[in-house]
Order: sequence, then C-alpha cells, then structure tokens
Amino acid sequence: MNFDYIIVGGGSAGSVLGNRLSAHGNKKVLICEAGQDTPPGQVPKEILDSYSGTAYLDPRFHWTELKVSTEVVSHNNPDAPKPRLRKYEQARVLGGGSSINGQMANRGAPTDYDEWQARGAAGWAWNDVLPYFRKLERDLDFDDEWHGKDGPIPIRRVPKAQWPGHAKALAEAFDQSGYKYLPDQNGFFEDGYFPVTISNAQEQRVSAAIGYLTADVRKRENLTISTNTQVTELLFEDLRCVGVKALVNGRPTEFRGQEVILSSGAIHSPAHLLRAGIGPVGHLRDLGIPVRQALAGVGQRLMDHPSIALASFLKPGARVTNKETRRHLFLAMRYSSQLGGAPPGDMFVVGASKTSWHAVGEQIASFILFVNKTYSETGQVRLRTPNWADEPEVEFNLLSDKRDLDRIADGIRRLTPLYDTPAMRQVMSDPFPASYSDKVRQVGVINTKNRILTSVMAKLLDGPGFLRRILIEKLIMEGFTQDGVCNDEEEAEAFIRKAAVGVWHASCSCRMGADDDPMAVTDSAGRVRGIAGLRVVDASIFPVVPCANTNIPTIMTAEKIADAILANT
Repeated sequence: MNFDYIIVGGGSAGSVLGNRLSAHGNKKVLICEAGQDTPPGQVPKEILDSYSGTAYLDPRFHWTELKVSTEVVSHNNPDAPKPRLRKYEQARVLGGGSSINGQMANRGAPTDYDEWQARGAAGWAWNDVLPYFRKLERDLDFDDEWHGKDGPIPIRRVPKAQWPGHAKALAEAFDQSGYKYLPDQNGFFEDGYFPVTISNAQEQRVSAAIGYLTADVRKRENLTISTNTQVTELLFEDLRCVGVKALVNGRPTEFRGQEVILSSGAIHSPAHLLRAGIGPVGHLRDLGIPVRQALAGVGQRLMDHPSIALASFLKPGARVTNKETRRHLFLAMRYSSQLGGAPPGDMFVVGASKTSWHAVGEQIASFILFVNKTYSETGQVRLRTPNWADEPEVEFNLLSDKRDLDRIADGIRRLTPLYDTPAMRQVMSDPFPASYSDKVRQVGVINTKNRILTSVMAKLLDGPGFLRRILIEKLIMEGFTQDGVCNDEEEAEAFIRKAAVGVWHASCSCRMGADDDPMAVTDSAGRVRGIAGLRVVDASIFPVVPCANTNIPTIMTAEKIADAILANT
C-alpha cells in the first residue's frame, strides 16, 4: 500500500501530524500505532479518568518490558556496581503519553526556546513557537495575548471551590512563606504558585488522540489509522527511506511512502534509526549493523527532569473526596534557585493531594520537586541487539551534572519549613522523604490483593499516632529522615542519588541543530541529516528539555513542523 506520509507512532506528535497532514485531501496519510485505538465513544474509562493514576498504572497501555537506569553509569570502571533497572512507564496506546500522563499542560519558559535557537534550531525562538502554543489550545479560563481559544486541546484549571483541604492549606502555606500567587501558569513567566493547568474538560482527560483524531477527522478517506501495528523495519533505496515493514495484528505487512516520519518518542525513535544503520559508527559496528549514515548524536544526550518526593500523612478532613473532582494535582510552584548560573524559574514543585489510587495513597500527600532547568545531558539510548523485538538499553544519567543534585538538596531545605506553617500543621503530620521504589510500584498495581492490603494498612495509619509513625518508618520509609535530608549534606546526597527518578519527560535523543553541529541528528524541520524521505517529529528532537512537562511542547513541535511540511508540498 502506498501513502504520501507514513507516521510511525500515534502518540501526541503522531496524532497532530495525522490530523494536519490529512487536512489536505490530496495527500494520503498513514498512522502506525503499536498500541490499541481509543476511538470516539469507546475510549477506555481509565484513559478518560481525570485522575491519571488509573491509566498510568495500567499495563495494557505500556511498553511493559521497557526498563531504564536513572543513576549515573560509569563505563570506565569495570568494578563499578551495575545500575539498578527501573520500569519506565512509556505509553503504548493511541495518544501516547497524553493518554496516560498527569494532564499537566504547561509550556516552559520563553528562555527555553530562545536557547533552542541559540543551540542551532533556527526559527524556534519563543516568538516563533508562541503562535503554535496558541494554535493547539482552547483555553477555557483566559482570553488574552498568551492564549488560544479555538484549538483541539482544552486547557483549564480546577477552581478553588473544588480543591481539597490539602490544596487549600498548601496555598496558605505558600502565601505565608512569601510566594506570589499567579492566576495563570501559562501567562507572563515569573516565580510564584498557581493552579495547575490541565488538558482536561468536564472532568475528563483530553488526549492528543481525542483532541486531534475526532470522529470527523477519522472520516477522511485519505487518513488511515492502523493500530496494533508494530513497525519492525525502515525500508530504503540507497539513502532514501521509502517505507516500513510492520506487523499488523501479528501479520507481516509492508507500507510504501513518499516520506516516513518517526514519532515514536525519545526512546523508540532513536532505536528505529539505529536499527536502520543511522547513528554512531562504533556502536553500530559493535552490533554488526551496516552503517547507512554516520550520525554521532543518535540516541545521545538523552534528558529528563530529575525529581524527588517529600511526603506526609494527610489528616482525614483534608483528603480528596472525589465528590467534585478526581484530580490529585491542584497547585504547583516555580522558583529561582540562583544556583549554578541557572536562569529564573529553574525549579518546580507540584503538590500531590493523593499519591495513588488505593486507600493508603489517599492518606499520603507529597511535594514532587524537580529540576525544571536541567543540566545533566549525558543520557543515552543504545541497542542491546539489532532485533526489533528487544527493548533498547536506556541510561538517563540524571545527576551527571552536580548542579542538578545541589539544587534538589537546596529545594529540600526550602520546602521542609513549609511543614511547620500553621496551615500545613492543621492538615498533615509525620513528613518523610519518599522513594518511588519497586515496593511502591508493586503496591500500585491495580488488583484485588493490593486493594485489600492497602485498606487494612489505611485503617492502621488512621489509628494512634505512635502506631502510624512506626508503620511509616518500617514499611514506607527507606532509612532516611526528613531532618536528615534537610540538615545533613551526606544524608541528603545519599537520599537524592538513590531516590531521584525522571518525571517521564524523556527527550533530546535526536536533537535539531545547525549544519556544523556534529551531534545534530535533524535539521530545524525534523529532517534526518543525510537521509531523504525521513523525519523525526517528537520530543527527541528538542535541543534541550524545556522547563515544562513535555506533552504540550511536543504537540507544539508537531504543529509547527506540520506547517513546514505542508509549506513545501
């Protein structure tokens, strides 16, 4: 079968491209998505849920075999301990990450995109990308120069009247600590706290697939959406990509196209290129893959935002009740650390008013602290084998730049005093440093056993204070104390290095850049250097990860490159 455009991956970027490129009826467009469809009227209730924990923890929507390392990996010391492998919840479903994520709809700082241009991505400065942020959104709360009103993705904020007691107390604590209230996170960029912007309408998630691949769009005769379709190989004639091989519901199929667009994310897009012989010469030769095009940057400089959590027990009256909203993230805050030469707004904190779907999760609130402006850029994606069925080797090296660790330690010292504000003391107790450990992941799996186990544990936690403290220390904490990580530099560093994880913002592994940049994989329109008929359009082409959750910047990127593609047709 022949198409003008074959899009490999139906995630956030792929959904945008499928809509925009098929809007011109003379162009045949194919979306290949490895996961299941989410058609209008049949979207799984777990995906529609305004609380993201249900879809995020559901293995039906994941690459279940994907595991990554987050700690700094030493390749020069053969005696160094092997890094721990962690499950990394990458979406395998139409809509991609936007179908399982926390629905946080922030853009980042204007300085992020000016840096993109400075790093060689011509035409990607803030003034160039703002029109596309406006194009994608339908802001339900604000109508000004910052916002769009007609886009496919509704953007809103949960009104204060629907906040649980924890969120209201957190707002008071921020006020009492001198932080400025900002009604609009995506307005003028400055430090302060604000209601979290979400891609959500009428208490339901609106993924990129829901927003862009509507019933009317699906009626287009020139658009084909092929789900349960695993692309296994890119097809070439010399240095031109001419199509893909795929398994469609397990059956081998071949698709031919004028242009192939990889939108498989910052882990799987570089893996497709590497298997095709496009990437670092040494790595390809080690695997016996013939070098088609030497591009040293493929899979290199992978980034994410390193984060830790500080948790506490939440008193019954302050918990999320689900009466008006199932959301768990209501308030966030950004601040400037003024450390390591970081730009303004380099740090981000979100308050979680519950931490999981189960009974214990409803009793635990947390601060999720992450480095918004990340300096660690030594992560990488490499192949374990040339076999398409084997997941790649992924090393994030999250704290390879010590400035990131130092700013997390500083953030712990800034946040800890909030627990002593009158507002916070009224609603919570027993603060402790938290870890997203394998034990926490296992209990987070949605099943009857965990529902019973956590119900019993929750009753005990609501019992006498001395019993609660013992249970938290013995069953939840991992040897670190709030006082220790706040006041002891060695304990703080040990905790951060053990507990730091990414926040599922994998990016930058196929970066855009200038012609003279040896590490640039794509040009400013996503075209793979030295290969005709092949582009990458997803978070992997970011020159540097922005100070934001990456879903909305990914949608913006796809909108902008869709315009560039159509301008050349």
